[in-house]
Amino acid sequence: MASPPGDDQDAPAPLRIRERPSRLIDIMVALLLLVADAVIVVAGALLFVMVGMGSTSANSSPTAPRDVPVLTWFAVWGFPAVAAASAVVHARLRMPVTAAVQSLFTLACTFLAAIWTLMLLS
Repeated sequence: MASPPGDDQDAPAPLRIRERPSRLIDIMVALLLLVADAVIVVAGALLFVMVGMGSTSANSSPTAPRDVPVLTWFAVWGFPAVAAASAVVHARLRMPVTAAVQSLFTLACTFLAAIWTLMLLS
């Protein structure tokens, strides 16, 4: 006598392998984010130059140290944190070109944040 057919209910579910988006989609998203990131970096650098030039005074007498609001620190260091999170997310989505672009943007934002920190502390 033949054994009855087995149910698939007792068998473990096969692991789903996350499919990678097409290379064309990856490159298009990377180019879009590259343009947006370039605008953000240029705007941050221009803002740094304008604020830096506006804070220089004609006399070289030392001024009293000023308190920097916490919200300013969140704004200065928030951009590199968000950029790093974006790079990790795109790496998890298996989009290597976009992850590389976002990693470079993270480095640029971290560099600008370090310069802003030096300017705010001086």
